[in-house]
Amino acid sequence: MTVRLSDEKGAFILLTRKTPSSNRDRDNLTNFATYLKKINMARIVGVDLPKHKRGEVGLTYIYGVGRSTAQKVLDKAGVDRDIIVEDWTDDQINSIRKVLNENFKLEGELRSETQLNIKRLMDIGCYRGVRHRIGLPVRGQSTKNNARTRKGRKKTVANKKKATK
Repeated sequence: MTVRLSDEKGAFILLTRKTPSSNRDRDNLTNFATYLKKINMARIVGVDLPKHKRGEVGLTYIYGVGRSTAQKVLDKAGVDRDIIVEDWTDDQINSIRKVLNENFKLEGELRSETQLNIKRLMDIGCYRGVRHRIGLPVRGQSTKNNARTRKGRKKTVANKKKATK
């Protein structure tokens, strides 16, 4: 079995191995091939950042980090905003990781906190909680014509039949 991989610089890697005798051998070879493709990928807070984007944009793939937060993080870490993620050194990645872990709630922790806040609103029965519970817009939007994202697809209701005389 031969697996041919190419990296972005045009180099080819050929992995040659006799035909796998079992599914386990096939899985190991596949895992190794995917591992080779992921080399040079920055992984921060459990998220693989895209290799070919600027650092400022790449950090926004982390849940809880927008453009302005990404700019602040890169400035604190001492990393130029315009450097492509693939070109970050290990020291730069570690400094970014350190700044993010010390100053921000991200990914799973932030998602769970948001869900707990919504659950608290529903439990106390306030207006916003009731709107969350019945799946309507929470922040005062009109629902007569729009709000399809929250309400879901249209449910057509048939008209009443006219009574015959």
